[in-house]
Amino acid sequence: MKKIINLVYPELSYKVIGILFNVFNELGYGYQEKYYQKAIAIAFKDTGVIFKEQVSAPLEFRGRAIGRYYLDFLIEEKIILEIKRGDRFLRKNIEQVYGYLKKFNLKLGLLVNFTSNGLKFKRIVNLN
Repeated sequence: MKKIINLVYPELSYKVIGILFNVFNELGYGYQEKYYQKAIAIAFKDTGVIFKEQVSAPLEFRGRAIGRYYLDFLIEEKIILEIKRGDRFLRKNIEQVYGYLKKFNLKLGLLVNFTSNGLKFKRIVNLN
């Protein structure tokens, strides 16, 4: 018996990933993350994607602030998008996105690497 796996927000995540590929195809490799971020924001605006950029949220323990999170993008209040530059997905970056998902009580995060071999992405799902 096959197990059916449902993707979280498939239409929206495919749209976002398509936009990211377009940004990479137009810009190419070798820029700092902040320039990719600016280009992505322009592409989101041009395609009507509703998003917030550099979303800040406190991290608290027992009612006291112990730090702050800064999301690269929050898309339609559903998907966290974290962008990086580099050829590999680092464990600390995956854990960073998972921490964001827990903090914001969201189900899906996209970790995107702009690499010398093209755009690579990883879907990170919060099952809780």
